[in-house]
Amino acid sequence: MAKSTPKSKPTAKAKPKTKAKSAAKSTAKPTAKSPAKAKAKTPAKKSPVKASAKAPAKAPAKSPAKKKQKQLFSPGDYVVYPTHGVGQVTNVEIQEIAGHKLKLFVISFDQDRMTLRVPVTKASTAGLRKLSSRKMMDTALETLKGRARVKRTMWSRRAQEYEAKINSGDPLAIAEVVRDLHRKSGQPDQSFSERQIFESARDRLALELAVIEKIDMEAATEKMEDFLKAA
Repeated sequence: MAKSTPKSKPTAKAKPKTKAKSAAKSTAKPTAKSPAKAKAKTPAKKSPVKASAKAPAKAPAKSPAKKKQKQLFSPGDYVVYPTHGVGQVTNVEIQEIAGHKLKLFVISFDQDRMTLRVPVTKASTAGLRKLSSRKMMDTALETLKGRARVKRTMWSRRAQEYEAKINSGDPLAIAEVVRDLHRKSGQPDQSFSERQIFESARDRLALELAVIEKIDMEAATEKMEDFLKAA
C-alpha cells in the first residue's frame, strides 16, 4: 500500500506543463505571420504609377496621320504623269469600289485624247507631280546644246533605255533623248523607230515647256529647235 501513492503524484504535475507550451505556440504563430502578409500586399500599390507614366507617350503618335490627308492637286491644276506626260486635273470625285469609297483625281490628256483616274492616296507613289520649275526647264533646254552621247550597243537595247527615260517623266532625262537622237544637216537620216522615239521625247518636253511659259505647242517646239541648232 505504501508504494502506490508516490507514482500518482508526478503524473498530475506533468499535465499542466504541456498545456502551457501549446498555449505559447498558438499565440506565437499568428503574430509572426501577420507582418509578412502586410509586406506582401504593399507593392501592389505601385501599379497605378506605371500606368500613368505610359499614358502620355501614346498621344504624339496620332499627329502624323493628319498630314497625309492634305490634297496635292485641285481641279484646274496641270500635272505630269510619267507615262502620259502633261495633263490637267478636271475633277476630284469619290467612287465606291467593292464597298469602299475611293477618292480619285480625274486627269484629262488632250494630246492623247484620254482620261485617267488616279487614287488620291496613291498619287505620289504613281509618280504624279507638279509642273517643273522654270529653273529646271532652263536646265533641260541647256542639255539640248550638249554633244550627243550614243552608246555603241545594239539599237534594241538603246531603244529600251530611251523609252525608260521618256516614261520617267524627268525633263532632264527626256532632253537627253532629244539631244542624242537629233540629226543635223549632213548627218545620216534617222531610222523609222529612231524617228518615232525622237518625236515622242520632243513632243513630251515641248508640251511641258508650252504650259510653263504659256505658249502654244508650235512655239515651244521652235524654241527647242533653236537650242538644238546651237549645239
